[in-house]
Amino acid sequence: MDVAARTTLHIAVMLPVVAAILLVPAWSLHFWQGWVYLVAVVGFWVVLLSWLVKADPQLMERRLAVREKEPAQKLFQKLWTAICIPAFIVPGLDFRFGWSRRWLSPVPGWAWLAADAVALAGSCLIFWTLMVNSYAGRVIQVEPGQKLITTGPYAIVRHPFYAGMIIWALATPFALGSYLAIPLYLLLIPVIIYRLIHEEQTLLRELPGYAEYSSATRFRLLKGVW
Repeated sequence: MDVAARTTLHIAVMLPVVAAILLVPAWSLHFWQGWVYLVAVVGFWVVLLSWLVKADPQLMERRLAVREKEPAQKLFQKLWTAICIPAFIVPGLDFRFGWSRRWLSPVPGWAWLAADAVALAGSCLIFWTLMVNSYAGRVIQVEPGQKLITTGPYAIVRHPFYAGMIIWALATPFALGSYLAIPLYLLLIPVIIYRLIHEEQTLLRELPGYAEYSSATRFRLLKGVW
């Protein structure tokens, strides 16, 4: 099966699964936060994956590969899945049973719409990273002939992909109108940093020029902070 067919199959499976996890727990067609998020943010990723097939099929091939070789990264995948699934389920349950509304206060409409925009901004940073780095696969490895990328967002921080993921994670519970989901999304941040540290060790060990690049580009995620 070629990369275009595999991508189509991936989207055909991913989209209804994500929609079900997000919307079914709410048990209502009036979960507007979920619908807007699904169309805006999840829809953005469908467009992105479709674009990658045509613009950079080799990168898309790398994005479809999911089998990590290192035990540390297999642990990351398990932790990510274990947190991410309930993180998408809780907002729907929160809407259904009114926990945030009753115990705290409703997330204002302007706030969850603004959070959608921030989640999209994080996704756009990820998209920018993929545009400039054809080696940004889902499996941590250094391929023969792989080039060091120092342009675009890599001129600002060393791990812009993960910076985009953290922006997305911070915005998503507000976009879905759930204060109770915030702790779950915050748990994703140390998991992302865990993966980042392991990836950086691999790059320092195996990618020529990365040590010099890391000395010149001091910050990993947020310029001026870390």
